[in-house]
Amino acid sequence: MKITGNTILITGGTSGIGLGLALRLHEAGNKVIVAGRRKELLDDITSEHPGIDALVLDVADPDSIARARETVAASHPGLNVLINNAGIMQLESILDPAGLQVAEDHVATNLLGTIRMTYAFLPLLAGKDDAVVMNVTSALAFVPFPSTPTYSATKAALHSFSESLRIQLAGAGAGAGVQVIEVVPAGVRTTLMGQQDSEQSMPLDDFLTEALGLLREKPDAKEIVVGSARFIRDAVATGSYDDVLAMMTSN
Repeated sequence: MKITGNTILITGGTSGIGLGLALRLHEAGNKVIVAGRRKELLDDITSEHPGIDALVLDVADPDSIARARETVAASHPGLNVLINNAGIMQLESILDPAGLQVAEDHVATNLLGTIRMTYAFLPLLAGKDDAVVMNVTSALAFVPFPSTPTYSATKAALHSFSESLRIQLAGAGAGAGVQVIEVVPAGVRTTLMGQQDSEQSMPLDDFLTEALGLLREKPDAKEIVVGSARFIRDAVATGSYDDVLAMMTSN
């Protein structure tokens, strides 16, 4: 992925990693569209950062995705990058019947939201120069955090989906030129799961600097894995999976 000169749509762009990427990529010389559910937050962002555009979007709602696609096709025909970042992360107890709704919400937002966004927007990207689908997953795609079982499962599914998507696009004429990048954070200090003050989590600015630095160094990368996520990402390959899972279980 080239780091400048793109037209980029970022889901979950009103806070955390999504907003951080939006601001950094805007500063780098890209046209950025932030998408999120809350219009008041979107209005604040566009007011404080002239040049960034906004789009009301709920990725858990197929009709909202369809409306967003038509809006972007008309307003930003040069769109060449989709960053699927929207997601939720909540504690979930499988022993509590109320946990089923938590699980279903994670699947609707984290997994189906990304899949539906990809299906909806891929036709707009196909054939564009330097086209990219970037999926933000998690180190928990590779070793689960047992207190968030369905969150971890959705991220594992997105890793698998990204791998298959990359291969299908490489073999399909209509998808020629669309790069698929998976971004793999570990814990980052955002409001997701109340990690904003966690000493165990990576400061957001540090994550953004490292992730975008890796992208600059390796624009053809399939995965962008920050250092704090590497030991989890590689747990199976290094034979440390059981130890890492035990560490996750004790947290």
